[in-house]
Amino acid sequence: MKRIILLLLLSMSGYILQAQKIAYSDPEGGDFRQNDFDIIGKVSGNILIFQKQRNENTISIFDTDMKEKDRVLLKFLPDKIINSDFIAYPDFCYMFYQYQKRNIIYAMAAKIDGNGKIVGEPIGMDTTEIGFLAANKIYSLINSDDKQYIGLFKINSKNDEDFVLTTMLYNRSMEKVEKNHLHVPMPDRHDFLTEFQLTNTGNIIFLRAIQESNNDKVHQLELVQKKKGMDELKTDVVNVRKVTLDDVRLKVDNYNNIYIITSFFSKTTRDDIGGLYTAMWNVGVDSITNVSLINFDDDLRSLAKGDNNMKDAFNDYYIKNIIVRKDGGFLLAAESLFSTGRSGGYNRLDYMYGSPFLSPMDYYMFPYGYGSPWSRYNNMGQSTRYNAQNILVFSMDNTANISWTNVISKNQYDDETEALISYSLLNSGDQIHFLFNQQEKRMQLMTSQSISPSGVLTRNPTLKNLSTGYEIMVRYGKQTGQRQIIFPCLYRNYLCFARLDL
Repeated sequence: MKRIILLLLLSMSGYILQAQKIAYSDPEGGDFRQNDFDIIGKVSGNILIFQKQRNENTISIFDTDMKEKDRVLLKFLPDKIINSDFIAYPDFCYMFYQYQKRNIIYAMAAKIDGNGKIVGEPIGMDTTEIGFLAANKIYSLINSDDKQYIGLFKINSKNDEDFVLTTMLYNRSMEKVEKNHLHVPMPDRHDFLTEFQLTNTGNIIFLRAIQESNNDKVHQLELVQKKKGMDELKTDVVNVRKVTLDDVRLKVDNYNNIYIITSFFSKTTRDDIGGLYTAMWNVGVDSITNVSLINFDDDLRSLAKGDNNMKDAFNDYYIKNIIVRKDGGFLLAAESLFSTGRSGGYNRLDYMYGSPFLSPMDYYMFPYGYGSPWSRYNNMGQSTRYNAQNILVFSMDNTANISWTNVISKNQYDDETEALISYSLLNSGDQIHFLFNQQEKRMQLMTSQSISPSGVLTRNPTLKNLSTGYEIMVRYGKQTGQRQIIFPCLYRNYLCFARLDL
């Protein structure tokens, strides 16, 4: 009997070891800060990663063991591109890029196969004439959840009171469905537009937010819809119930035809964050069907406060993920993010990041992560400590009320860089996995904590088989399979990539 039990234990331990696997690519040569990258995803069984080093643009082709099979020079690209975006499909991907030639900005698309080779010729999507040398993108790209529709838009904001919105809609085959020129009234100088979303039916939606005159808090919201086949915008007022909103987010639930609008709120303009606001717009009836204002109680404040006190426990939290469920509810994850420096600490009321909506041309930014992952190293001589603390998780039902809450406790910090802090999320269907680094004996070791659909938190042990010397930049991970995620990492200041299978 003892032998049988021992054999069972050995077989089970072997299964556990087999269930988790990590593989690293060979480190890249050269200065890692000169190497920009984009993890495209898994295409035709290969893992594709775009890399830009100075004016050389390549796609690296990796096998499942992260061995580089080929590196393809993208000769069809001009010498200098302004930006690039990718949408991956099972057997090909699209590369979208912008470049400037004289006074014209060109928006282009190229179809690329699983071996990194271009299929056909680049596709011209649109052009814009400008009178200056563009450093930032003019066009923004969005796609529907099922990737059957691709949207491209630009905003001309020369007239502060009347933005001109140009939208283009394409299908999966990059055939143009429609193009529209629309006017967005902006009567107050404190108005701004939030993130844009594209539904599975081809509708473009966004929010117009109206701020208080002397601060960055939002006290009015309007839902703006550009429906497929229509050449005008539909605008509806969203009831915010006499509170001020902060960090407003918009999410499409294509399963249930619902638009989710959610935000932290304060009861007064300069008050601390007091709770969570949620409104659900039902597409079928074209109106809001559920609105909730949930005040955070002392028990939740005690769990979430981290280094803060009870009163301002939520002032450093920002919404990072919204995951919809087929039952009409959704999961929301928010993380505590802040920085400190020689000039003193900053918090939400100081708006240390400025408005997250930096400009109409670059329409939405998170509190961390400004473009190139290496821009954080250019601190211009200022000593800055970046902090990423607890993750707050809400499960919301289909009436916009909380089913359960949980807090993932962590305390991360790093000086001059936030590359190794924060987290990545992996949705395996049966659980949501939160992956992040924890410092142990002067080493950054990756930890996995998972939450079940019922809210049960499992604190998994530190991941095994992590090779010494590799620093994984968890925050930039990209899920490429049901239980697989690709991370960039550093090895002795050289860039490389890791594939983790949970």
